[in-house]
Amino acid sequence: MFIERIKKDIEESAAVKNLILNDMPTIGLINEIAEECINTLNKGGKVIFCGNGGSFADAQHLSAEFTGKYAFDRGALASIALGTNSSSLSAIGNDYGYENVFSREIEAVAKSEDILIGITTSGNSKNILKAVEVAKSMNITTYIFTGNSGGEIQSKVKCLNVPSEITARIQECHIMIGQIICGIVEAELFKES
Repeated sequence: MFIERIKKDIEESAAVKNLILNDMPTIGLINEIAEECINTLNKGGKVIFCGNGGSFADAQHLSAEFTGKYAFDRGALASIALGTNSSSLSAIGNDYGYENVFSREIEAVAKSEDILIGITTSGNSKNILKAVEVAKSMNITTYIFTGNSGGEIQSKVKCLNVPSEITARIQECHIMIGQIICGIVEAELFKES
């Protein structure tokens, strides 16, 4: 039986979420990101996500909450997750190096009215670092969801750090925070619905 392991994992997850709940600068940053997403969509921009591995799945999940729906039926919201075109991903990775798979797509499809939300548990993913560099050069508002100390990316862009060293706990909080943002954006933009 794994009862104690299950309870321990749930307790760890709840503890990290409680740290976030009681950290007003982090709550303020979540609010800021939601406001920036609203501003971006109101001015005709799109919400762009990127990440690797589990964070790639989170990027796709959150983008789908915008283009589909989060809590109720409403119009579509402009959003994409970078790297979802497997032919493009493999071609860019092969021809320009994997560190350029997201930045090259940003060059192709992004504009200064957009917002980029990168997701990296370590803060050290080379392709996320490069995506931030290119997005900033294009004057794209950029935020990163990360964990632990924030890694190398911490000094380059505004980061929302989940206070944990455990990848699973960080990813659980990233999807929670992302869904909170989706809910705020949807409710604000469609409050008359």
